Amino acid sequence: MAPAKPTIEHTVDRTPEYEKFIEELRAFHEKRGTNFDPEPKMGNTTVDLLKLFKYIVAHGGYDKVSEEKLMWRKMCEGLGLMRHNAPADAYTLKQIFYKNLAAYEIKTIHNKEPPPPEILEFTTAKGGSLLTRTLETYQVKNKQQPAEREGSNTEEGTPSRENQSAPTSTRASRGLREAPPPRVIFQPDTGPSRTRHSSNQHHNQQHSSNSGSNSQNQSQNQGQASSQTHSGTATPSHQGHPHATRGNASHTYNPPGPDAMNPVLQSYQPPPIQQVPLRIVDTPASNPELFARKQRQLRYPQPSAPNPGALVRATLGATALEGPNIYERCLLALRSSLRAEQAFALNHLVKISYERGDKYKFSQFSGLAEGLTEFALGVTKLFYGVEMFISHDFDLDCDDPTALDGINGTDDLDRRLAEVKKVNPDIQDSIQPAEFADQLTLINEAVLTIRNMVMLPDNAWFLSEYPPVKDLLVIILHLPEMDMLVELKHLALEIAEQLTPYMLLSESDPLYFIMMRTLERSEDRGMILSALRALGRIAMQHPTETNKLKGVGQHPNILPKMASWLLLNDDELLDACLDFLYQYTAEPDNIDLMLRTINVDHVVAHLVRLLSHGAKRSQREIVLKAAQVAYEAAPEQILALPKDLQERLLAMEEPDRCQAWLRCLFEEDPGSHVTQIAIWQAYNGAFAEALKMQGRPMIGAQEYIKNISNVYQSGGAQVVREQGPTGEIQKFIMSGIRPRSRPIALDGRSYLKCHWKYDGPTPPGIPVPQHCGSWHLTAETMWRHILVDHLREPITSDGKFQNREAAFSCHWDGCTKYRTPTKQRLAQLMAHVKTHLRAEEAQQHKMSQLTGPNDPNQPLTASPTVSKRHPPHQPHASRQGRVIRPATTITITYEETASARDERNPNAPPQAAGIPLSAVLILRNIARNVPHTNLEREERERAAEAAGQGEQQAQVVVSNDREKEIDDDAGSRIKAIWNERLFRPVLPRLWEVFTENRLLAPYVASLFSLLERDDRDYSSEGYFF
Repeated sequence: MAPAKPTIEHTVDRTPEYEKFIEELRAFHEKRGTNFDPEPKMGNTTVDLLKLFKYIVAHGGYDKVSEEKLMWRKMCEGLGLMRHNAPADAYTLKQIFYKNLAAYEIKTIHNKEPPPPEILEFTTAKGGSLLTRTLETYQVKNKQQPAEREGSNTEEGTPSRENQSAPTSTRASRGLREAPPPRVIFQPDTGPSRTRHSSNQHHNQQHSSNSGSNSQNQSQNQGQASSQTHSGTATPSHQGHPHATRGNASHTYNPPGPDAMNPVLQSYQPPPIQQVPLRIVDTPASNPELFARKQRQLRYPQPSAPNPGALVRATLGATALEGPNIYERCLLALRSSLRAEQAFALNHLVKISYERGDKYKFSQFSGLAEGLTEFALGVTKLFYGVEMFISHDFDLDCDDPTALDGINGTDDLDRRLAEVKKVNPDIQDSIQPAEFADQLTLINEAVLTIRNMVMLPDNAWFLSEYPPVKDLLVIILHLPEMDMLVELKHLALEIAEQLTPYMLLSESDPLYFIMMRTLERSEDRGMILSALRALGRIAMQHPTETNKLKGVGQHPNILPKMASWLLLNDDELLDACLDFLYQYTAEPDNIDLMLRTINVDHVVAHLVRLLSHGAKRSQREIVLKAAQVAYEAAPEQILALPKDLQERLLAMEEPDRCQAWLRCLFEEDPGSHVTQIAIWQAYNGAFAEALKMQGRPMIGAQEYIKNISNVYQSGGAQVVREQGPTGEIQKFIMSGIRPRSRPIALDGRSYLKCHWKYDGPTPPGIPVPQHCGSWHLTAETMWRHILVDHLREPITSDGKFQNREAAFSCHWDGCTKYRTPTKQRLAQLMAHVKTHLRAEEAQQHKMSQLTGPNDPNQPLTASPTVSKRHPPHQPHASRQGRVIRPATTITITYEETASARDERNPNAPPQAAGIPLSAVLILRNIARNVPHTNLEREERERAAEAAGQGEQQAQVVVSNDREKEIDDDAGSRIKAIWNERLFRPVLPRLWEVFTENRLLAPYVASLFSLLERDDRDYSSEGYFF
């Protein structure tokens, strides 16, 4: 049985927080003008208002809790305030919160103004919606307006029509009592008795004055009489003075009595007669429809008078005689043996088990499992004519074939069923008598209830410990093959599917045998699926035992059917079949039976095919070697520093000058290098003499080399060894940099090179013809350089040139227009030269975009901050002299099969799942257990005898253990036979799955390791690999 819930004891914790809360509540109620009870009582228990307030607010507040049905009962249970009467306790707790805490919750939690006390604390706790309650919207029910009550007693007030007939649904205990009729004081005849005329006159006046009273009394008496008739009991009523009989002459004389001489009576003056308000009385003439309706009602039979028990129930509360709840009601009705009660119980149990199956447990209702099982056993009486019963003293009833062992289960149930299993020949599958069909329907409902309830693991474990349920399943599965019993057998197998994980079934167990026979003989897909799952889940929840699936050899058609089912395109059946085979192939003896019974070669081939079940094939390119930037051959000489750039660099201090010079004349190239001596000589030649003339220090060689790495990340000092004419020599280089093809300015702009050829006198040491090679930052400076330095045109006093006419020629490298001197003006020649300058300027602009501008206002220093602001230039494929070497890639094809994430570690990578995983696990079981089968051992022995090794084994006469060891040693020199036969044809496909399916690769690798070990044990030739 399930453990009982721990009882919560409610106590008042008088902590400082509690005392502060009570004081705040007391101040709040004083300000509000309402009563406050700091320690309300529920029976003998004092309620902790702080705990109550926190608990209700945690569940949404008063309105939220009141909206949900039976929620106040749950609050009582959660606070430990539940006693014997749950409805009364819930309402008391609600009333305590309503009177003491509801307004405080609205004020503090919802930050709203609570309703006035007239519609909150001063009313009952019925209903909810306190947040929206106002004086205009809230009306107190069952109360009359004051104006109507006052107007009913005045002469001007319109009398309200009385309710002539109470509705049939009105309860007697809740109706209001009818007001009594107004009494009229008796007025005696005080006139002179001697005068006949006066006496008669007084009699007429009195008769007229009392007519209204008599009419009222008569109507009142009639109303009382009708009420007495309706209630069934006669209530005595006090009649007034019999004034109605005064019309008779014998009663007109009233002799004066002693009271007539009383002065008080003589001085009494009767009040003036008030006019009685009248109302229209319905008659057949004035309201024919009403009387026609009454006539129709009279034709129907009148309801019988209520019995005294109804009056007693009416006087009690609505919850005083509730009786058992629906669960107890159904349980008692099921065990009552009354047909109608059992039908009622089973109809409701089916609904309850389906709708509340997650909480409806056998352990909470003693006798429910027994009642359902005993009722379902009635199926034997329908079909066999005998009623099997559960015996709890089986030693006495063991000779009775209809007795079932209720303690340990009936082991010989198959024999007992064979004795009593004589199907009634009168039963027809197509048509049944009404009583037979109704009883079979009830049995189906009983079994369906068990099936719905065992879907809860607690109920499944509970029933697995109740042996008669297992006997019931065996009896149902032994029933004849009829269409009317298909549903019942399906339900029985579904119950077995939920119970077998908690059972240990041997091959001789009746339930195990009948499920195997059902699997062998049935052609119903649903029954096959349920039988496979039930057999495959045996002992799944057992901590030590495993399911070995013995006894399959007694049913020779099971394994051939399994091999056939693997060919079907039915995922559900495939999954169940593979689960069964996975457990079956875990035992070597079972593998031996498979090898002798079916063609395992075909089974292995189909299992390999299922490795790609539902796979999605796709292709992906993998980069083996990334694309690289290829450079042209680095210039051999370091460029000379332009004069204007040299002047700007001389204005800087070290190490900013060093870093700026490196950026202007060098660029990054991982595949190139510059010797340290060459780069230091170039820097020394550019600045040493000028700095010496200015008296300024120059950076040292060692510090200069360090700054190269700060400028270019790939640059660094290295020592390489090369073979020279005299042997190996060391060469000190700076790797990762190369000289630029043209220098750049500090702002990143590239310089323009003058391509003018010398054709006249040249500077000393320059061969003819030779380019000028000077560098200029703008086209204007180069244009002026050509005029002054190459054309040698004089500048006038105003800074202009004279546009003279002469024979001019263009010596720009590659120009063919003015190769020979041509007579023309200077402006015409210089306009032609501008075309060369524009082309060079366009090239300069392109190089500036590729290299990226530098901030001219930011000094280029080797500090870490500057290095971050000016990162090393990255190689670009479009720079001059650079190309992209394409990446080296390989295209692979891979498969994606079913996968699932581990529930215990959702962040882990997905793992193989589904049909492909089951298939590879079965292949691994076959490869592991085939070498240990008797058939494999026999094959090796025959192979050893054929090789001439049988005689050597026969000469060894030792103990049985030694003989077996020698036999194994002799067989180990023979190659693995069955693994070779089974896996050699599918080995290429296994390698393909291994390379393409990432999820199955570890499992296929373990399969390969088993085959390799098997081959290593039985052969030295490298059989598989």
